[in-house]
Amino acid sequence: MQIEKDKVALIDYTVKTTEGQLVDTSEGNEPLAFLCGFNNIIPGLESALMGKQAGDQVSVEVQPEDAYGQRRDEMVKEVPLTAFQGVEKIEAGMQFQAESPNGPQLIMVTQVDGDMVTVDGNHPLAGIALSFDVTVKEVRAASAEELAHGHIHGVGGHHH
Repeated sequence: MQIEKDKVALIDYTVKTTEGQLVDTSEGNEPLAFLCGFNNIIPGLESALMGKQAGDQVSVEVQPEDAYGQRRDEMVKEVPLTAFQGVEKIEAGMQFQAESPNGPQLIMVTQVDGDMVTVDGNHPLAGIALSFDVTVKEVRAASAEELAHGHIHGVGGHHH
């Protein structure tokens, strides 16, 4: 069976920046399971995996526009420290969920300067090309429930 829309794929993977810095790996863990065609993984990786089957190995470089997008300067803002009510101490590197016009958004504090806090709403991997080494472990048909929910259930997936 091949990876295609409405199929579940289980993959072992290692992802690094194109400079060789390790970003993530499934090594030592269960394979990553995803439902193809439902935006469960970045588009560039999903495209590279289309048509592959169990046992296939893929090495692919994914450009930012097919991964987490380009960095956008307008996603970096200064906000008053008072916006963080209830948080005892704000420090660079802290992450918060903020409400945006498009719904919840993860932001990272990049700088605290007196009463002002600089936050960045870009994904931490925005603007970065990524290199993937993938081994396809299994491909199977998705259940009707998985298709209705848009993600897999059970091993390696979501549990309701």
